[in-house]
Amino acid sequence: MGEERDTEGTTETQTRRPPAAARPAEPPGALFGLDAAGGLAALRGLLARPLASYYLLLSSAGLLLLIGLTMVFSATSVKDYAEDGDATASLVKQTIFAVIGIVAFWACQRLPARTFRALGRPALGVAVALLLILNVLVALESLFRVKSVGPLHAELLWLYLGPIQVQPAELAKFALALWGAHVLVRKGAVLGWWKELAAPLFPVVGLLFVLVGYNDLGSMLCLLALVVGLLWAAGVRLQVFAALSAVGLAGVGLLVAAASLGAGSGSRDADNYRLARLTSFLDPANCSRDDCYQIMQARNAIEHGGWFGVGLGKSSFKWDWLPEAHNDFIFAIIAEELGVVGCTVVLVLFAVLAYTGLRIARRVEDPFRRLAAAGVTAWLVGQAVINIGGVTGLLPLTGVPLPFISDGGSALVVTLAAIGMLASFARAEPDAARALHARPPARWVRLVWAPLPPLPGRRRRPASPPGDRGSVPRSRARREDDQAATRGARPSRTRAGTASERRR
Repeated sequence: MGEERDTEGTTETQTRRPPAAARPAEPPGALFGLDAAGGLAALRGLLARPLASYYLLLSSAGLLLLIGLTMVFSATSVKDYAEDGDATASLVKQTIFAVIGIVAFWACQRLPARTFRALGRPALGVAVALLLILNVLVALESLFRVKSVGPLHAELLWLYLGPIQVQPAELAKFALALWGAHVLVRKGAVLGWWKELAAPLFPVVGLLFVLVGYNDLGSMLCLLALVVGLLWAAGVRLQVFAALSAVGLAGVGLLVAAASLGAGSGSRDADNYRLARLTSFLDPANCSRDDCYQIMQARNAIEHGGWFGVGLGKSSFKWDWLPEAHNDFIFAIIAEELGVVGCTVVLVLFAVLAYTGLRIARRVEDPFRRLAAAGVTAWLVGQAVINIGGVTGLLPLTGVPLPFISDGGSALVVTLAAIGMLASFARAEPDAARALHARPPARWVRLVWAPLPPLPGRRRRPASPPGDRGSVPRSRARREDDQAATRGARPSRTRAGTASERRR
């Protein structure tokens, strides 16, 4: 009887549960209790955390900086050892600038928004003064062969004060982001009038374009991306962008023609190198070897890398076959040593940085923080797109460094300072500020790392535009609920009811 029951139970169990070979195969994610929908829900849960923007910013910028130090050492070790006998010379120099940049990051993430607004005008004034000095020294050297004035001398894009080396165009980018955001916020609802944009924003931007673009067309395009980001975040009408596009194309054409007169690295007795770069991009089949040598070597390095690369440190084109392999063309070395996989990692990190910057701009309440975050994000991501597009041949070659990765001290310090400002804004998001105040870190952490951000509060009702300027254009007219919360109708003060009811 017992044996029969056991047999029957076994038979029933086998009937209810078919063997593993007959069961349908489960999806790989389900084996660990996680499928595509669950993974997407988990990702949304992580992004919904109060400090998600802050940690995304730190992780993406930190990984890009680490990749940059590694690739600078890989791209410069051979040349440094051949010239000076020290393979780590460029790495040590870049590491020193990285430490200075981290200190700038730490200082900027501790500053409130009002301090950045106050620093905008002085920083812009210093940047314009340095650009004027740089252009004057470059003109003196080209016209009168005067190489230095006291301790000051210039080399195309760099200004030297004794042993100190500064690239004024990098400071101009950060200063324009601060000052431009302050000006647009101060204009407020009157941005619908052309007159308000024409003074003082457009004259100052035009002056910076001339001072920067005469020697460095690529940095001028980065400034243009920054201005477009500021105006887009401010909600300026599409007609303004169309006019800016026309003026920008005309300005780029003039700067390309100015290379025949000695602008940038050109000279009067040589061919226009900017025009040669443009024509080689538009017609690569008829490009001469001299004009296309750098871009051809970059493409050969990318092709040599393949999918997985030849290995870190094993590049052959860095042996002086690819000019500026450590700076403007370091992405080609990444492609050769790390392959498509390494390039994808770099692109994903820049995509995360772009998403985080726009997320911060969307979530903060302060208009200045919103505009400054959008401008800095447009600048950094636009510069990365210009560099990678030029190296891969998708865009004309302009010669700008890749943020965080290319060798260069001034660019790295200013970039990390801008990331510090974004980190300060990320901590000031309403949800992040409430979470930090609900469970504040230890006092020594706040003193060493960053103070608590201000709690979000009701914004004051902005002042109405002046009455003598006419009505705001219809496309820019704001609704009442965009300005401030609509106040409910106040109850009537008329006395009604009997005296006893009023006393109650």
